Amino acid sequence: MCRLLGFSSKNSSSIPQLLGQDLDNFVALSQIHCDGWGYSHVEHSSHHAEKFREPIPAIDSAHLTEQISAPTDGALLHFRWASKGLDVKESNTHPFTHQDITFIHNGSFRPFDVLKPYISDEYLALAEGDTDSELYFLYLLTEIKKHGFLLGIKSALTFIKNNIDHSSANMMIMNKDFFVTACRYNQDRIPDLFKKDTDYYELRYKEVDGAVLVASSGWNQEGWTQLTNDSLLIVDRSDQSHSTLTI
Repeated sequence: MCRLLGFSSKNSSSIPQLLGQDLDNFVALSQIHCDGWGYSHVEHSSHHAEKFREPIPAIDSAHLTEQISAPTDGALLHFRWASKGLDVKESNTHPFTHQDITFIHNGSFRPFDVLKPYISDEYLALAEGDTDSELYFLYLLTEIKKHGFLLGIKSALTFIKNNIDHSSANMMIMNKDFFVTACRYNQDRIPDLFKKDTDYYELRYKEVDGAVLVASSGWNQEGWTQLTNDSLLIVDRSDQSHSTLTI
């Protein structure tokens, strides 16, 4: 299980700038979600997503502050808590990227490779690690190629909801044009360590200084708006307008 944070901004900004004093509270989540961290960004004007990943806790990294402080108008941050049996290594660490698309996930699928038959050979050949999350990304790419970015995401999440055994398919995916968050989880599959935290899979968003931020729970999110389960939050990066769509 993992923690997710992402933003899209009208002007260049950064996670420390947008979160301010709450940043330390979010980074503290990596004490438990400690099996690696990663950061990616893709400019609205770019055709390539950049990423940085380490298979160590974010709170112990000498590179975290430097990476997340660089100005950008769109970025994703991920703290990994590895599913049982999946190795802690750089290739299994989020984010995953392809061209201008970057992706992070919180949850698990059973079995871990259940999505593999639905991934095209073209994208399956891109796999570098051995996680269900990377296969989820490659399945999304398969559907995006068939239907386009937004319709492909909607098609993939609808199929997963109705056909695939999973705890959570919560994810964030960004390209140069859109920032999309999927909120899709099974409340009865919260990890044992967090059974008392009934909001564990919840996602919330907030508008600040021309940016839209979205994040996992477990830290101070006073004033943030909760996303409904089985919904997509879609941010149009051309003007930062946003809307929700039912899965």
